[in-house]
Amino acid sequence: MLIKTRGIVFRNQKYGETSVILDVYTEEKGLQSYIVHGVRTTKARVSASLVQVMSLVELVTYSRDDRSLQHIKEIRPEVVYQSIPFDLKKGAIGLFMIEMARKSIREIEENKALFDFLHGSFLFLDQTLQPVGNFHLYFLCELAVFLGFQPDGTASSETPYFDLQEGSFLSSIPSHPYYVDEAQSLLLSRVLESTPEAIAGLQLSRTERRALLYHLMDYYRLHIEHFPTIHSHQVLETIF
Repeated sequence: MLIKTRGIVFRNQKYGETSVILDVYTEEKGLQSYIVHGVRTTKARVSASLVQVMSLVELVTYSRDDRSLQHIKEIRPEVVYQSIPFDLKKGAIGLFMIEMARKSIREIEENKALFDFLHGSFLFLDQTLQPVGNFHLYFLCELAVFLGFQPDGTASSETPYFDLQEGSFLSSIPSHPYYVDEAQSLLLSRVLESTPEAIAGLQLSRTERRALLYHLMDYYRLHIEHFPTIHSHQVLETIF
């Protein structure tokens, strides 16, 4: 059956001499894999730039539940980015967001709320004129909500420590080593209470931003079974 859907390209892998396999998070069918033939030829009907990682696309696909690899009938750009391809910082943050989403989301079922969040996050990143150095931190906190392990509570004088294992702010240091100290817990609480627009105003030093990022990545490792190694954060550290 034919399905028309919006999608976000999560991964692009070469297949054979001229084809690619795309992992796409779709609005209608969740995470899907598609084969696109003839992309890597001079007379390709589908431009290679159209199927790059992070692309927002519209698809018409042949969908069969008994196949893990689907075929695309039509593909076109839904949105053409205006700044991400030309802004080194935005590009690095976008690639990190994609990698975290790709390695966190396993569901093949429709989840329009999650799709809208991801789609809106990339649109915001492309369109904002504000500094984007903290946006990936906000993204990780919000993505955790959709994945089912939303951090609970806020940092205060009564609950100054964040327990990475339990996902909540505590009054005392837990008996295990997976927790965040008072200073970092306060920063984390401010990120959790922020908005896409306000996160740019959160004043963080390079050391604070890096430490908070590592805590959040540890949080994902603790709450997602067999969470793979992340690589793109190293680019962020270099650029910022």
